[in-house]
Amino acid sequence: MRRGIAATALAASLALAATACGGSDSGDEAGGPVTITWWDTSNATNEAPTYQALVKEFEAANKDIKVKYVNVPFDQAQNKFDTAAGSKGAPDVLRSEVGWTPAFAKKGFFAPLDGTEALAEQDKFQPSLIEQATYEGKTYGVPFTTDTLALVYNKALFEKAGVEAPKTWGDLKKAAATIKDKTGADGYWGSTQAYYAQTFLYGEGTDTVDADAKKITVTSPEAKKAYGTWQGLFKGKGLHKADTTADAYAHIQEAFVSGKVASIIQGPWEITNFYKGSAFKDKNNLGIATVPAGSTGKAGAPTGGHNLSVYAGSDKAHQEASLKFVKFMTSAKAQETIALKNNTLPTRQDAYTGKVKADPGIAGYQGVLSAAQPRPALPEYSSLWTPLDDELLKIAGGKESLDKGLGNAETAIAKLVPDFSK
Repeated sequence: MRRGIAATALAASLALAATACGGSDSGDEAGGPVTITWWDTSNATNEAPTYQALVKEFEAANKDIKVKYVNVPFDQAQNKFDTAAGSKGAPDVLRSEVGWTPAFAKKGFFAPLDGTEALAEQDKFQPSLIEQATYEGKTYGVPFTTDTLALVYNKALFEKAGVEAPKTWGDLKKAAATIKDKTGADGYWGSTQAYYAQTFLYGEGTDTVDADAKKITVTSPEAKKAYGTWQGLFKGKGLHKADTTADAYAHIQEAFVSGKVASIIQGPWEITNFYKGSAFKDKNNLGIATVPAGSTGKAGAPTGGHNLSVYAGSDKAHQEASLKFVKFMTSAKAQETIALKNNTLPTRQDAYTGKVKADPGIAGYQGVLSAAQPRPALPEYSSLWTPLDDELLKIAGGKESLDKGLGNAETAIAKLVPDFSK
């Protein structure tokens, strides 16, 4: 989720760039501390306060560096940075969504971090996350937060119905019907969004594209089978019908946390909100399992999250200060603090301390990370979900057949990756 780009972003980006630019135009006084600008793209209410506190801690330990903190709405940040970097007015450090990292690296906007202070402890990070920050053999970000999707479920409702966490999508359909019979609650409510439907593709051993072969695979037999399974989970006993409204995400989330639906597919960014719901006042009632497997027996979900990247257009002094800041923010101590305060997943193993793993939500998601699948280092990859979002909504709402919708998506994707064959 959280992967759309606001239409108004381009209009606002120049104004923001003028007040939050990096490099030599950061307002440094001669002989004074170096001031770097950090664009944080986290949730301003739930996450940002923790990062702001860490900024103050960093400044207290590094008197020669000041950090100008700017919270930029996630859905606007990609376009804002793209515009600002193109005009040499970008921030020194960006909290970059993992899908943006190769795209900005390709444009030369990010500085390679291999051999720098920022990556001095590279071996502490999960290898798959380093891989996701790499483009054409160079590393352009340090993993800051990570996430994936899991089947989250209401343990009490599952126990009342006498069912266990399903291993396959077929098992889920059977469990949903039993839960409906035994408890009255719906057993499962699926999303129409392409990011969430990605798990079905992985279950059939495929993807929207084959990046290595440079081939669009969204209409392949495997993909059609995957999306057919996805479509089939909107109809049947205990399966909630597709919500095609603009507020679908909120509706699904509310139904789950209030105990009206027993399971959904969701990411760890909602852990805090799970605990606020009446169904999870007891945190231990939250069940977290690997997403069900497809017909291949494979189960997987996309790896998400964010990297901290350094702007290539900043001068030497600002880049050196930025590298020191990135190292601090991705240290084991900072990662532990972020996990405890924000209920997000650390990117390095030594940050999974006893205190961190005491949170059942974090511990649960850590357990499913091994099934997460890194995205290919394709700059256009994240944009491929946009045409699918449009088509899957029509398919789920019964306004378009599966074949027609996937065909339309293939045509749109071909324009995004014109050198790929069909």
